[in-house]
Amino acid sequence: MQGTGQDSDAEIRLMGLILAQSALVGLAIGIFDAKLWLESETAMLNGFTYAMAAFFVQGIAYYFFKMFFEREMQERVRNTGVQRSRELRYKQMQSNFDNRRVEMEMRMQEAQLNRELKWMEANPGQMPPSWGVPGGSQSIVSQYDTGQFNPGIPTHDAEIEQPINLGITEEETTEKKKK
Repeated sequence: MQGTGQDSDAEIRLMGLILAQSALVGLAIGIFDAKLWLESETAMLNGFTYAMAAFFVQGIAYYFFKMFFEREMQERVRNTGVQRSRELRYKQMQSNFDNRRVEMEMRMQEAQLNRELKWMEANPGQMPPSWGVPGGSQSIVSQYDTGQFNPGIPTHDAEIEQPINLGITEEETTEKKKK
């Protein structure tokens, strides 16, 4: 990932250099064509003069870039890198904490299951006291009856309604069956 960012930065710098050189060459051609500065008799002398002037202007532009822009850009890059590493460390710490918490919960459930299995081996045919008996320790099975998974066993009394009498009693039906 970092190599890709460095490649992208190098491409941006190269494109900026090409743009700056194109602008400066265009400026030099414009100045020469307008005959505003140093026109000599020979083309070779004019070429060398404008090449030295272009180099000087590019040097000044490079100096201003280094002096005013590069330091600030490097500071931003450094701050961004520090922020990324801080966020990565935080995510790793959170992940480690979550893994340890899950591992601890698994150990606790395993220990509870082992206790129940030992009790069941010692008392075959009986239901462990933690399976719904008041005062028993919380077991894996009873955890699902506490509302986490299942809202629980109804605790209200059932209202048993008497059936509607349609004119036939039970005695009459038993007498008919006997016949």
